[in-house]
Formats: sequence, C-alpha cells, structure tokens
Amino acid sequence: MKIMEKKDLYGMGVALVTPFDATGEVDYEALDRLVDYQIASHTDFLCVLGTTAETPTLSEEEKCAVRKAVVERNAGRLPILLGYGGNCTRSIVKQLSGDRLDDVDAILSVVPYYNKPTQAGMYAHFKAISEATDLPIILYNVPGRTGVNMLPETTLRLASDFKNVVGVKEASGNIEQIEYILRHRPEGFKVFSGDDGITLPLIKSGADGVISVLGNAYAAEFAELVHLAQAADFAAAEAIDKRFAELYKLLFVDGNPAGVKCLMELRGMLQDVLRLPLVPATQATRDKIAAQL
Repeated sequence: MKIMEKKDLYGMGVALVTPFDATGEVDYEALDRLVDYQIASHTDFLCVLGTTAETPTLSEEEKCAVRKAVVERNAGRLPILLGYGGNCTRSIVKQLSGDRLDDVDAILSVVPYYNKPTQAGMYAHFKAISEATDLPIILYNVPGRTGVNMLPETTLRLASDFKNVVGVKEASGNIEQIEYILRHRPEGFKVFSGDDGITLPLIKSGADGVISVLGNAYAAEFAELVHLAQAADFAAAEAIDKRFAELYKLLFVDGNPAGVKCLMELRGMLQDVLRLPLVPATQATRDKIAAQL
C-alpha cells in the first residue's frame, strides 16, 4: 500500500475544543481565534474532532463545517490530525471509502467504545480501517472512556503488520504499559501521551510528544515544556510542569472538556458552553481553577 505524502506529527499537538455561543451553536469566530492562537504559540499540530471537541454531540453537517473551518483558517501551516473513529467498524470503513481526506495529514482512531471488543476484535477493527485508507493512522487507547484497554501486544502487532499504522495516543495512564510499547515499537512508530500530567516522564522515556487538552488554554507554555523536554533540558521543563501540577487534576474533576472550557472562559478565549449531556464545571471547581490563574 502506498502511503500518501503527509506532514509529520511530533511534539505538542492540541485536541481542539469546539467553541459554542450562548445559544449552543458552533462559534466559528471563536474557533478561528483558537486556530490563530495555536499557530502563534508554536503548537506543532492540531487534532480536530477528537473527543475533546464533544464530537458525539455534533451533527454530521457540523463536523464537516468545523473541519472545513479549521482547514481553511490553518491554511496548511500546521499538520492536521482528524478524529475518525467509532464502535461500528462497517460504518467507519464506509465513511473512509467515501470521504475525501486530502485536506488532513493523518487520522486518529479510537478503540471502539461501549461494546468492549476483545484484543482480537480490536486487531480486526483496526485492520479493516487500515485497509480502507492510505492515510497514516494514529491509534487511540483511552480505557477510561472506552471501557476496555488495548494491550501493548495488540498495539505492537498492528504497528508491525500495517505500514499506515504509524503511532498511538496512549491515555491508559499506565506508564509501565506505555514504556513497554516504547521499548518494543518498530522503527518510526510514534508514541504520544494522551495525558498532560505524564507527558514529561514519557518524553524522558522516549515518547514523541503529546496530544494535549491543556494546550487549548496555555499553548505557548505547554509547547515550551514539550520542546524543552525534547531538547533534554529537563530542569527547565520540570519548572513549567510544576506550575501546571494542580491544573492537570482540576481540568478533569468535572469531566473533559468542562474543565478546560472553564479555564478558557476565565482567560477570555470563549464562552463556557457545553452540549448536553455535558454541563459546565461546578462553581467549586471554577473557583479552584480561577485560583490557579
């Protein structure tokens, strides 16, 4: 299979939120400002329509419009990783076969959620996705949301068997598991932290970067942390990491992206509006986040 020539992914990627206005509609002006902010802050790539974007609450028309808006505003300046997954393999394969994806550089595909496939089922799922596209694929393991953990042996088997499976976003929180992947991965296979709070230790162990939530609100600072760590200036990176220690936890007290949207409103970046079944962070959490500013 011939892989399309696409921009490389590395460093600090940001899982973009979807801004909403007071009526609950997508706020495209705020989205444009967010893209501009990321570019100006030395973010390395954008992750569009991941779970942080509240994608399950967006219509297909809105997903297309959000993707189009980000692509046009970005104007080719940063690589784009597009969230493209679900728990029905047939539907994903059908979409991949029908969509034009020449405006993105790779897709991020989550382990199927709710139906809790076995390791053999996960392998067969991603095998079908790999064979349906020539785009580079980043696997996404997030057992806290999907209800099932993709074991490192499955990740490594997929990496070995399919040339367009080029990396994994690991949000298991299990450092031992992630370090196993780092030790045994094939050449060129990338590992991204899916948790802001363990990004620094993972980069020390050889990880290639992070797909960040906090980077929505503090892009320049978190990008600096990542870039310092990649340059092996760990003392300077740790100084920044310590400043964010409380925020790492507070952003997830009331779920994601409730915490980061609260933070972004406090910083004047967007309105603190989410779509049901998600609701804004509680006043108690908001007060704690505000204290960190």
